[in-house]
Amino acid sequence: MEWIYEPWPWYISGPLIAVTMFVLLYTGKQFGMSSNLRTMCSIGGAGKAADFFKFDWKKERWNLMVVLGAVLGGFFASTYLSNNTVEINEQVANKLSTEYGINSAGEAYMPTEIFALENLGNPLVLFVLIAGGFMVGFGARYAGGCTSGHAISGLSNLQLPSLIAVIGFFIGGLIMIHLLYPLIF
Repeated sequence: MEWIYEPWPWYISGPLIAVTMFVLLYTGKQFGMSSNLRTMCSIGGAGKAADFFKFDWKKERWNLMVVLGAVLGGFFASTYLSNNTVEINEQVANKLSTEYGINSAGEAYMPTEIFALENLGNPLVLFVLIAGGFMVGFGARYAGGCTSGHAISGLSNLQLPSLIAVIGFFIGGLIMIHLLYPLIF
């Protein structure tokens, strides 16, 4: 069982993703997580308020199972199938500590200096988390899909809009971490 605690190499996980995409392409389905938000809103009756939510959501039930599987799989993997240690480059850990005040590098998956429950009492952290979540959600819908939908499904379909979106995701991430993050924190 020791092999399951370690990250899988690209030559195993990559082909597994490729096989999944071939099956989805063959069955005429597209993979993505953010499209499930539209499905859940439609199930909740949002079609009465906006035409965007008027569609046959029952055809998308399979994708809701993907989300459920991702949530449950992530929980079980992190709780029971992980040694909960993060290996991080020593230079990166030093830079995080000296420049950003993040001393939990290598100890937690997400920096506890930002994502600990105690920090939700800090209005700045709460505002940044809510504003960031809104921008990610809005951006995913405005771009016609999320990072997983564009980067995995869209690129495997050779869609130019997905390539443009993925390039935009990377540029936005670089701008955030190098320009905005130091200003906020």
